[in-house]
Amino acid sequence: MREDVESLDIRDVTANWVNAEVLSRQIDDRIKALADLSETPLFFGRLDYLHAPGAEQAEGAEGERFYVGRRHVHDHDGDPMVIDWRAPVSQPFYRASKKDPMDITLRRRFGYTGGDLTAYEDEHLSDPAEAAKTSKLLQREIERPRVGPMRDIVATIQPEQDEIVRSGLGGTVCVQGGPGTGKTAVGLHRVAYLLYAHRERLARTGTLVIGPNRSFLHYIEQVLPALGELTVSQATVDDLVGHVEVRGADDATAAVVKGDARMADVLRKALYSHVTMPTEPVVVVRGSRRWRVAAYEVEDIVRELLERGIRHGAAREALPQRIAHAVLVQMERSGEAPDDRVQDAVARNAAVKAVVQQVWPPVDPAKLVLRLLTDADFLATHAEGILTEEERKTILWAKPVRSVKAARWSPADAVLIDEAQDLIQRTHSLGHVVLDEAQDLSPMQYRAVGRRCTTGSATVLGDLAQGTTPWATRSWDEALAHLGKTDGVIEELTAGFRVPTDVITYASRLLPHIAPGLTPVASVRENPGFFDVRPITGTTEVVAACEELLRNEGSTGLIAADARVPALAQALTAAGLGHLAPGEETTQETRLTLVPASLAKGLEYDYVVLDEPQAVVDGEPDERTGLRRLYVALTRAVSGLIVTHAAPLPPQLS
Repeated sequence: MREDVESLDIRDVTANWVNAEVLSRQIDDRIKALADLSETPLFFGRLDYLHAPGAEQAEGAEGERFYVGRRHVHDHDGDPMVIDWRAPVSQPFYRASKKDPMDITLRRRFGYTGGDLTAYEDEHLSDPAEAAKTSKLLQREIERPRVGPMRDIVATIQPEQDEIVRSGLGGTVCVQGGPGTGKTAVGLHRVAYLLYAHRERLARTGTLVIGPNRSFLHYIEQVLPALGELTVSQATVDDLVGHVEVRGADDATAAVVKGDARMADVLRKALYSHVTMPTEPVVVVRGSRRWRVAAYEVEDIVRELLERGIRHGAAREALPQRIAHAVLVQMERSGEAPDDRVQDAVARNAAVKAVVQQVWPPVDPAKLVLRLLTDADFLATHAEGILTEEERKTILWAKPVRSVKAARWSPADAVLIDEAQDLIQRTHSLGHVVLDEAQDLSPMQYRAVGRRCTTGSATVLGDLAQGTTPWATRSWDEALAHLGKTDGVIEELTAGFRVPTDVITYASRLLPHIAPGLTPVASVRENPGFFDVRPITGTTEVVAACEELLRNEGSTGLIAADARVPALAQALTAAGLGHLAPGEETTQETRLTLVPASLAKGLEYDYVVLDEPQAVVDGEPDERTGLRRLYVALTRAVSGLIVTHAAPLPPQLS
């Protein structure tokens, strides 16, 4: 298929160089989408239907066989050899069971090692004599060692995951999933499915995946290209609101207030305080005639624009046209017949421009936020009845700032500027947005994401138990409300595929203290995994634990409180143990990653050494946030976990 595309000759089929350039780029994208991946097989399953799909199920009717893979593959005659996993005919591969065979007589799973076909496994779903059984190949694929970036899960999607993946484009879905339930993979595969089912629409409107940090985005960036999807953008929330350079940071108290949804009301009041009512009439001179619009008429126009609630910038653009229309009405009454060109000329008249500048002046969003944060009187006026006096003092800057460029903006400030920008001019909306690790967003950050999908839909992914910011989400209903998607459907994934049974059981001891109402994850892994808690006396034993785990196949992560990372890095180097930082891709030569606890979220390793759990807890502003950070760190392992500690363990783990 790739060679067919590469052999296309477009010299005589394009009208001009622009068409040629566009078509050439489309061909290049198609070639990239058809790239071979050395360890990624083209098919992973087979379905034998009792009857041909869509045909009447008459007695004696012949069935049909389909091979299921990551993408559609056809032969030289255009006949399908492999069916795309997203096609309706492939759905029984994920949903069929002994209870509901979905007209499938045989489902075959293929096993691969290093890209070579090494095994297969059959289920005769329509045979009552064969008992239901757990797939060994499925278990083996889930437990396969992880080296390098995150991989797709198209061969192992479970029925409850498939329902979410194939949900329609029109609705927003929120997925609550504990560690290892596959929520990130479900979100990415839902994007791939939506691009398959609604390609033309999403090609026009665009799709975006939002992650918590660059390390996480780097880790997941190969999943969609492996499925042939190259057009999905990736960003962090900070990237979305990057109107100013962020060089500062807030303490937790100030960040909580700035991230509160009430700040949107403060910004709106402050912005529209710049609108004033006219005190003089507008006099427009055209030739020998003078046309006068009384001050009260202009005031009526201004009040109507305010009452309509349209954006500040749009209303400012409409105001001169509305004044010009009032002039045209007078012209028509006097017997003239003005047209649209006359109205545009009147709207550009110096007298009209002057009154617009006076009544509805332009406002720079960054300057507006700067004034709120540095002018106590201005903030008090517009936060009256919204923020308490103590909250206002919390967000006020101690020292005045000369200009927007000189300000040391924090991430929360940038979100406020984005809100102000949207109040002035509507933010461009995408067709679909995936928001991962959503539990850590503030209400104002949710609003920033929601602005990017006002006319589209969203997939929200997260785990309330892993909220590690002081402003972490308390409930998904609240989060969806801030996102502007109150009609979103909340789904819960409770079957754990990644974390071994012994590890998730140990980590779940923290749940009553960090998320009392949450259902613990139940591991479906038959292999309990390797788990050990070791008292130690120093970093030498931490290094020894890393060396022990590196004897196994796959990746190893050493997770530690941020403050302990430099000392551990020095100890690893002294022992001659090469290691990487989060976001750097593991290789067969270097399989150890030293991970600050603050960056561990969303990452996974075959084996993990967790250093000093109490230090992880102590590294956060409060105990609950610290215990949530510890819960994240404890649940990054796929095959084994060693917990090392010189200090006593947190009592919640006893």
